[in-house]
Amino acid sequence: METDVPTGLADYLSQSRVALALASAAGDNHLLLVNAPFCELTGYSPDDVVGRNCRLLQRDAPNSEARARLREFLANPRQANVRTPIINFRKDGTPFVNLLYMSRLRTMGGETRYMFASQFDVSRSQPDLLADYDAQLSATLGRLAPVAGEAGIVVEGTLMTIANSAATIAQARMMLDDVERAHNA
Repeated sequence: METDVPTGLADYLSQSRVALALASAAGDNHLLLVNAPFCELTGYSPDDVVGRNCRLLQRDAPNSEARARLREFLANPRQANVRTPIINFRKDGTPFVNLLYMSRLRTMGGETRYMFASQFDVSRSQPDLLADYDAQLSATLGRLAPVAGEAGIVVEGTLMTIANSAATIAQARMMLDDVERAHNA
C-alpha cells in the first residue's frame, strides 16, 4: 500500500479545518489519510478507513446519480474535479448528505498521484454555513497549491461554485428524508 505522501502535503491536510481525505490514484483508490474534521464528521478513525475505499461511507444507499458522476470523473482523466451530493452514513449508522468535492493531484509530469476529497454535511445546514464552507474550501485549495507544488504535485482544477446554496440544501434534505423513510419502512 502506498504511504509515501510527502510530509508537507500530509501536514497541510492534517492541519486543515475542512474535512479532507487523500486517496491513492491507483487501483481501488484506497484512502491514504484523513484529517480530524473528516473523523469528526463521519465518526470513523483513521484506523477504520485508511487502506479502504471511501465508498464504505455509502453503505446500501442507492446514490445512482452521484455514483454515475463519480465513475465518470474517475474514468475521465481530463475531468479536473467533481462536486456532488451523496448519501453517506456515519460510523454509528446515522445518514447524512455529504457534499463531496474531488479533484486530482498530479505530478509535474502529469501523472495523477492522488485523489483529493473534501466532505461537508449539507443535510441540516443553513445556506450561510454552506457559503462559509465554500469560502473555506476555496481558501484551502488556494493554500494547497503552493504546498503541493513544493512536493512536485499539481492541484488540478478549481473549486466549482454553487449557484444556489438554498437549493442544494433543499435537495440534501429531500435525499435524507428518502433515506430515513426507507430505513423506517
